[in-house]
Amino acid sequence: MTRAFLIVIDSVGCGGAPDADRFFNGTTPDTGANTLAHIAQACAAGKAEEGRSGPLRLPVMDSLGLGAAIRLASGDATPGLAAEPQGLWGAASEVSPGKDTPSGHWELAGVPVPWDWTYFPDKEESFPPDLVAEAARAAGVDGILGNCHASGTVIVNELGAEHVRTGKPICYTSADSVFQIACHEEAFGLQRLYDLCKALAPTLHNMRVGRVIARPFVGDAASGFTRTTNRKDFALAPPSPTLCDWVQGAGRTVHGVGKIGDIFSMQGIDDVVKGSDAELMGHLKRLVEEAEEGSLTFANFVEFDSLYGHRRDVSGYARALEWFDRELGTILPRLRAGDMLVVTADHGNDPTWIGTDHTRERVPVLVAGKGAGEAGLVAFTDIAASVADHLGVPPQGKGRSFL
Repeated sequence: MTRAFLIVIDSVGCGGAPDADRFFNGTTPDTGANTLAHIAQACAAGKAEEGRSGPLRLPVMDSLGLGAAIRLASGDATPGLAAEPQGLWGAASEVSPGKDTPSGHWELAGVPVPWDWTYFPDKEESFPPDLVAEAARAAGVDGILGNCHASGTVIVNELGAEHVRTGKPICYTSADSVFQIACHEEAFGLQRLYDLCKALAPTLHNMRVGRVIARPFVGDAASGFTRTTNRKDFALAPPSPTLCDWVQGAGRTVHGVGKIGDIFSMQGIDDVVKGSDAELMGHLKRLVEEAEEGSLTFANFVEFDSLYGHRRDVSGYARALEWFDRELGTILPRLRAGDMLVVTADHGNDPTWIGTDHTRERVPVLVAGKGAGEAGLVAFTDIAASVADHLGVPPQGKGRSFL
């Protein structure tokens, strides 16, 4: 029996989405956005020198076909990424009407989103009064703070002291279909924050808002406030069985690494581990050693997106990619005979692009353990079908295996 490891490096797109003109950062369409190619070009031009230097160095992923996948997806130049592929490689396109985390992950797991998400487009006074009132009631206070579009790291420093003083939760949103709540872990209480999000989730899910996100932080006004790794997403459940359910339904084990459990509302997932990306890498390595025959390990590494993409930090994004590539190089030799490992992404977040939103892009598909060759341009759902094919599990979605 074989095992599968499906690794999503969050937001690491490779450009070329055929419908990018329908998605926007502000008033600018995503046409031409390319997370990987633009980072590689910035590095080659000496514009990503903070904490690293020189061309983008991703020899492990490039050997699996990364440079080739970017060129196939978009035709863009990729300085430093020109290896002859030794893995099975391609690029995948999404059809769901969103460029967000749930849409990307559900479709990678075989289930495109069948509806349009609800967004809060107003930059100020973003939420309707009845929702504001419900949030205040659920928190046991007489109002909320924020009620706007904001960067999470910025708003906790702007409103953290007032939150600690008044007990009012900091509620904010973004271009994604999200309702985010930031509260101090000690002054407000971590479990109380989770309970607040859980209480509001049914209302927001009925509105087709994709996620209610708990954003805990610590610190004080003197030293500043810092978000912790105890984030928790209360996501709307997928509308039909996903790859996780297919595998679990066949009597196999599904391990979640990172925010996978939150994204899928734990449907079809046996256990989950969380932490920083460095901690998650340790868990992934452990599962490569310990995961059962026939199992699926589904991992998400979010910091590419949360720490570097949204903050438009090209150097930081490049450092994270090079770190991941080095770590992947220690994992591949530890795979067992018959294992398949897939590296892909859920959307783009080009740090050279205007605005701070995700970008609509194709994503690379890099496969170790199934020989070398070109899978070509595939669908997100084809990844789920291929993982199921490898595990000998009947697929239930629309995808077709490229194995």
